[in-house]
Amino acid sequence: MGAAVALGDDLRRARPGLTLDNWQCASNVKWSFQHLDAVVPTTPIVRGAGPAAALPPDPRWCTADVAAIVIPQPNGSELTVADVLAATDTDGWMVTRQGCVVAEEYCGEMTASTRHMLMSVSKSLVGAVAGALVDGQALQPDAPVSAYVPVLADTGYAGATVRHLLDMRSGVRFSEDYLDPASEVRLLEEAIDWTPRRREHGPRTMYDFLCTLTQNRPHGGPFEYRSGETDVLGWVCEAAARQPMPQLMSSVLWAPLGAAHDALIGIDSVGTGMFDGGICATLSDLVRFGCMLANHGVSLTGQRVLSAAWIDDTLRGGPDSREAFAASSTVTLMPDGMYRNQLWFPYAGSDVLLCLGIHGQLIYINRPAGVVAAKLSSWPEPQDAWKLFTTLRALDTIAVRVGFPFP
Repeated sequence: MGAAVALGDDLRRARPGLTLDNWQCASNVKWSFQHLDAVVPTTPIVRGAGPAAALPPDPRWCTADVAAIVIPQPNGSELTVADVLAATDTDGWMVTRQGCVVAEEYCGEMTASTRHMLMSVSKSLVGAVAGALVDGQALQPDAPVSAYVPVLADTGYAGATVRHLLDMRSGVRFSEDYLDPASEVRLLEEAIDWTPRRREHGPRTMYDFLCTLTQNRPHGGPFEYRSGETDVLGWVCEAAARQPMPQLMSSVLWAPLGAAHDALIGIDSVGTGMFDGGICATLSDLVRFGCMLANHGVSLTGQRVLSAAWIDDTLRGGPDSREAFAASSTVTLMPDGMYRNQLWFPYAGSDVLLCLGIHGQLIYINRPAGVVAAKLSSWPEPQDAWKLFTTLRALDTIAVRVGFPFP
């Protein structure tokens, strides 16, 4: 395990008792999510030399006013926004209206410049990179993934298309059970040295692991949430652009977005990024990303990042996207929802978009209200339906109160 052992020594000096075996445990996530570069190797996603997109304050609201908004609960009780934030292990949250900040708060040691682990919010960033490549005609959604990465023709992804990856509808076997150490999502972490190696002869890199995946049903069937889909998508994007993801994401997304800070991405032993969940970014830069999506692909600096056609495709979905979502074996608790281009639609229609990550990472985009919010958290457990949907209910209520038309 060589370098990983040495890294573990550095890790224990940074935070006594922390190891690769326990950095994602409940008692450590608050610290490790804000210090990923002390846990695993990382590389920067550079913001570029341009000015950061401005996020001026909205003079009609302050954080205390928004925190005091009352959220009715399904059981008839009431919680304030502040109650919800306290009950959902919040590290930082921000709400904007038409690009102006109506609430912003950091908890504990987190600050405005802290780069926090995004978990699967990373998937939405990779999806945007894919969209930029489609816009530039370097990537074709209906093309087979093996057209870009020929070695995938000998794996479970044989016959799968880029569209199948974007919408998580391949037929590849991949368990997303975070509590099962033998699930594929955890074996992937072992391959990239995010956990100690338990298999002596297992894959040693991200791409080696992806080549071991097998097919267990036809491609193009129901939606099934699988992190491996995004990792293959990232591989395909790198091959199509002939550029590593950190540099690619910087040039087509992070710099034109007007990000204020460099992001980070965790990498494996050969420098491949952890595309499905390894990006770390500041809270305000997540809001900038959300505002770009809300503004039909145009950043707060006025620069077009994604085409109107890509955004329209995302909002519209495919002809059977909602049927595929409804037929999913994944427990989403979103009966009218949809998944498209690495983004979640929790309700019927396309008014609300979400970027979601385990342990409570979220970007919320309410298009009619002009409201974009982000919340970074350190839930002790990877998934918690009450915390997710209570947060979503709070953001929906905030959007009604602070969004257009202004009361």
